Amino acid sequence: MEKYENMLKQLQNGELNSIEIEKEQFYEFREVLVKHPLFKHFRGEAKQNGRVIYTYLEIPRS
Repeated sequence: MEKYENMLKQLQNGELNSIEIEKEQFYEFREVLVKHPLFKHFRGEAKQNGRVIYTYLEIPRS
């Protein structure tokens, strides 16, 4: 879980452009993501085979 928190922090700080989460990691990652105080700033885009690419938005989604 701490690994995912660090990944989100790096994404938020601009150290990473995106995070790619595989289908097997999704539920564990999502558990951390929804508890994040800036949850609405993260955008997930579904790809083939259950992969999701997350990016950080300066303006939160509605």
